[in-house]
Amino acid sequence: MRNIALVLMYNGTAYHGWQVQKTEISVAQTLEKGLSMVCGHPVKVTGCGRTDAGVHAEHYVANFRTESRIPVERLPFAVNTHIPEDIVVKAAYEVAEDFNAIGSCIKKEYTYRIYNSRVKNPFYVNRAYFYPKRLDEEVMDRAARMFEGTHDFAAVRSVGTNVRSTVRTIYYCRVRRQGDLSGYNSCNVLSMHALTGAYSHAGMEWVDQLCAVLDKNLRYIRDFMESRFPGVSMMLPQGTYMLFVNCGAWCRSHGITPDDLRRRGVEHGVIWQNGAGFGDGDCIRINAALPHTLVREAMDRLEKYVFGG
Repeated sequence: MRNIALVLMYNGTAYHGWQVQKTEISVAQTLEKGLSMVCGHPVKVTGCGRTDAGVHAEHYVANFRTESRIPVERLPFAVNTHIPEDIVVKAAYEVAEDFNAIGSCIKKEYTYRIYNSRVKNPFYVNRAYFYPKRLDEEVMDRAARMFEGTHDFAAVRSVGTNVRSTVRTIYYCRVRRQGDLSGYNSCNVLSMHALTGAYSHAGMEWVDQLCAVLDKNLRYIRDFMESRFPGVSMMLPQGTYMLFVNCGAWCRSHGITPDDLRRRGVEHGVIWQNGAGFGDGDCIRINAALPHTLVREAMDRLEKYVFGG
């Protein structure tokens, strides 16, 4: 019995959510019908989470088991001919026996779009919330950041919700404006494909290699900066490639601000970010996800032109 993971997207306007319903049409029910026709036997799918009625998904993972021998690279094309156009299977992968779309899910990302204009746009009907009065996205962004962290959401859960715990951890919550669109946590296509690849058999080796490179880069940056620039400190991250470098003590001893230091780095080709937006004005944020040769070059520039300039 093969375990197949599907990556799909769907417009949820016509459906009563993901979960199979007794009397209403759902995304899972529609997908199961198409898969059953392709595989030649009844199929049950497991999704990575529930979506409510009318909610869309840009990158949704589900898995099912089958004895069919159809190649996974042909499966999306076969299934898409048997399901409506508002549901699309983008990719399929044969995954490990113990993979479960909901049980293996580590984090979820939600995007809420607001169409903020005096006049409605018909192309955003059922795709964005229309609000005609001007919104201050900077104020909204500051409020959104207060959701970050671990909190108990019992006070705002739906009546009759049956869950084991109402405690949730919000890792990232931001508000950004794009023209007339304001939204939370817009999707990153590159990260979606990387996530898909990481869950495939072929991706396991890539993930191991990537983690080794990231660990090498992070440790090199920490050892280099702490040994050469007194007053600079940092902690190695546990689940990301972003490193927060605390330069506060060094900057105070040299009579400059962390933002002055950051601009000096940018002027010499080291693109790093102000950490104030992440809660610490003394920190500068460094992305370590790049070839090790470029990490060494960046550190050399910091030593010659920024900290020693």
